[in-house]
Amino acid sequence: VFGLSSVAQVVLGRGDLGQHLSINLGFGIGVTLGIHAAGGISGAHLNAAITLTHCILGNLPWRKFPAYLIGQFLGSFTAAATVFGLYYDALYNYTKGNFTVTGPTATASIFSTYPAPYVSLLGAFFTEFMAMAMLLLGILIIHDEKNNAALKGTQALLTGILVLGIGLGMGMNTGYAINPSRDLPPRVFTAIAGWGMDVFTAGHYWWWVPLTAPILGSLAGVFIHKLFIDFRNQPVPESGNEKGQPVVETS
Repeated sequence: VFGLSSVAQVVLGRGDLGQHLSINLGFGIGVTLGIHAAGGISGAHLNAAITLTHCILGNLPWRKFPAYLIGQFLGSFTAAATVFGLYYDALYNYTKGNFTVTGPTATASIFSTYPAPYVSLLGAFFTEFMAMAMLLLGILIIHDEKNNAALKGTQALLTGILVLGIGLGMGMNTGYAINPSRDLPPRVFTAIAGWGMDVFTAGHYWWWVPLTAPILGSLAGVFIHKLFIDFRNQPVPESGNEKGQPVVETS
């Protein structure tokens, strides 16, 4: 709701009521609050790609995957419907009742991501892949108790700032979906609510990229963390002194 409504205000306000920064802040605040709301209940699985990655790694039972996925998709779909109702009058005034995916009064991008006209499909895929790899790498670093982990209670805020940073640095090409369950349900909603099947054909059938690239990027983020940080930062044996010091056994 925070993220989509911030996009709606920027688009429908024709740039007078917000800019690119306000969209990034909206999504960062939304992620922070989402983690605070669900962190103690379910681990705050807000991203289907991250949930799938945890199942692959064995950190989450596969039997829980359908429930998490349904919760994510219902939440995202409901958010799109809520923002649509909140800004329906503004949408109608802006488009004169003609909801389009492209063109001078396009509004589908309020709800889901679409690549910029100058970006190739391969370039857009790589953007989403890299953004997601950085997101998961950042999350793992924030929660890495064996390393320089974040102070207890600050993880949600730092994750929101991480999302903000990704939007500020990698949001131009694709709008940084970095989450299948953030992008597909609102796309389905717009197809139902008046934008039609163009939401799936626009951008050279872009819709499948936010589903696949974040999953591969998530796995890449885990690989990078394991290879360069986790494997090289193993717990010190109890008989040792400081990290990196030889263990001396005495009789």
